[in-house]
Amino acid sequence: MRFQTPLVPATLIRRYKRFLADVRLEDGREVVAHCPNPGGMIGLQEEGIRIWLEPNDDPKKKLKYGWRLVEHEGGHWTGIDTGVPNRVVKEALQAREIPALSAYSGVRPEAKYGASSRVDFLLTEPGLPDCYVEVKNVHLRRQGDLAEFPDSVTARGRKHLGELAAMVAEGHRAVMLYLVQRTDCARFALAADMDPAYAAAFVEARAAGVEALCHGTRISPEGVWLAGELPVEDV
Repeated sequence: MRFQTPLVPATLIRRYKRFLADVRLEDGREVVAHCPNPGGMIGLQEEGIRIWLEPNDDPKKKLKYGWRLVEHEGGHWTGIDTGVPNRVVKEALQAREIPALSAYSGVRPEAKYGASSRVDFLLTEPGLPDCYVEVKNVHLRRQGDLAEFPDSVTARGRKHLGELAAMVAEGHRAVMLYLVQRTDCARFALAADMDPAYAAAFVEARAAGVEALCHGTRISPEGVWLAGELPVEDV
């Protein structure tokens, strides 16, 4: 997935009201950028960190910059836009680049299912059970090379786990796909201390037959692309 507009570097001054960030561009101007992430963003919102913005000239948009990346030491990156994972996964599914799901040729985004919900992707293939795929953005890293989810309480996430389990009970296949938008992680686990209820729901869903899949990403100021599968550690 390539960014539509070339990104520009900036320095973070502060993030506030969840969706706003004051930033300083390289020419010294201070502007307000849209922060497309409602989560806790632990370790990703400290004053002075180097970030990358996507400019826009859309007259309908009040804010002319959108925050996309955090640049870390050692050449590593974190993507903070929660809208990016679905775009990355859609491209990968259509290109059959996710080995565990490569048997499916039909890729339908935002299909209705469950109790007035829409699944991120419904995969179909003659002779195979339909496969319901929910995608979660992961960028929490607190220790070593371990990526964790969630970074805050997510009632919506618990609902999705229950709905996926219901699809399995109906004879379908269901997958919770965690996409790690960081380049400095090599494994994945649930942050049970952040949301014990989500962790419990995850265990129940796995017992009911919901599959857990995790992939890393390749990130640069040009775009974000799917990388290899990462191991999912037990809760």
